[in-house]
Amino acid sequence: MKDPKLDRLRELVGEVDDLRKAATLLFWDQRVMMPPGGAQARAEASATVGRLAHQKFVSPELGKLLDELDEGDYDYDSFEASLIRVTKRDYEKAVRVPPELTGEMRRSSALALSAWGPAKQSSDFQALLPHLERNLELRHRYVECFPPPDETYDVLLDDYEPLMKTAEVREVFDELKRELLPLIEEIGEAGEVDSSFLQGDFDVSAQRDFSMKILRAFGYTDDEWRLDQTAHPFMTSPGGGDIRLTTNFRPNDISSIFGSVHEFGHGVYEWGVDPSLQRTPLGSGVSLALHESQSRSWENLVGRSRAFWRHFYPELQQTFAAQLGSVDEEAFYRAVNKVHPSLIRIDADEVTYNMHIILRFELEQDLIDNRLEPKDLPGAWSARMDEYLGVDVPDDARGVLQDMHWAGGSIGYFPTYSLGNVISVQIWERLKEDVGDVDEQMERTCSGASSRRRRRSSA
Repeated sequence: MKDPKLDRLRELVGEVDDLRKAATLLFWDQRVMMPPGGAQARAEASATVGRLAHQKFVSPELGKLLDELDEGDYDYDSFEASLIRVTKRDYEKAVRVPPELTGEMRRSSALALSAWGPAKQSSDFQALLPHLERNLELRHRYVECFPPPDETYDVLLDDYEPLMKTAEVREVFDELKRELLPLIEEIGEAGEVDSSFLQGDFDVSAQRDFSMKILRAFGYTDDEWRLDQTAHPFMTSPGGGDIRLTTNFRPNDISSIFGSVHEFGHGVYEWGVDPSLQRTPLGSGVSLALHESQSRSWENLVGRSRAFWRHFYPELQQTFAAQLGSVDEEAFYRAVNKVHPSLIRIDADEVTYNMHIILRFELEQDLIDNRLEPKDLPGAWSARMDEYLGVDVPDDARGVLQDMHWAGGSIGYFPTYSLGNVISVQIWERLKEDVGDVDEQMERTCSGASSRRRRRSSA
């Protein structure tokens, strides 16, 4: 029997989701298509859409419906109970935040993102500093909307990893540090792996064509997906059947291949969500850590595996014959799995990657707890890079300016990458228990059948 109150709740959250998807499209367009001159107007549009979505979500009517609906009337795992439970959790958090503050946070982030690109290109931290200071000021005001948490960072972390506490993340990261730091040192003493052939003259259009062949093999189709060039890779989905990947193809290396596969992992996760959940709070990823577990699985556990390159390396070798013609598959496999401390997070190997995240996690806590001022970020960054990875930071472009997250106001996001790494391996180990020889399965499914089966089973 249909419940008119539940139907009305779904109608209201559908309208909120429509506005949020419009905000997503504004963000995608800003990062991919918008000329620089549109920055101020885009900031105002982002602020307006963000404020209107917030106002609609915290409306008295929606709050009254949540008071009257009882998830206990339905099975816990049912759509109805899940919709009520998740919407109520999000509502109880959102209703504490003034819509005007939400709009101002969107405006500030949009302006900062527009400033970030030129600042990174010219390695000019001072050009971005006023925007970072404004973003941090607004995050402090946001935190003040909530009852005092165990740790200030808890409020921001909850936006990306619901119900998880900073202390829990710290416990995981402390264990990672204990295991990884001596391992990095040990590997460093074991001798160098030659990876020099991964740098050189790699035609960008050829890189894109090859990346597209990989993505198509696993389920990418032109009617639901697209891939674009951008300064910093990301994936977003402005609606059902609309998965937008971006990557940064660079002419001097082929690391963008792994970036494309990483973003494809995000895309597959969104693409596999049951279409019946669209226009509800259930219609996207459960959490950012789970989202990152999918992207990191595809990037590393699939994209750096022997089985993957056994299938794709001959074509890559043919595509870049001048650079890779004399490099055999084993040498290439060792090179793409080389462990070596590096400056750039998105290019880091599986062993050192988590130290990049732990560094950011610690700096974010220092910022939000006022132990570190934004103006001192470059020095603090360089000190930790030296402590954790033994790497000297030559400039801000390859240091504190390399990621767009802080310009975008996403303080609290970074920990989900390493949490995703941990989850990805747990899932992978279970996968091996369930299906046996994963390499053999992967070689058989390079045709794309794997992703197509997964989509059908979720519908």
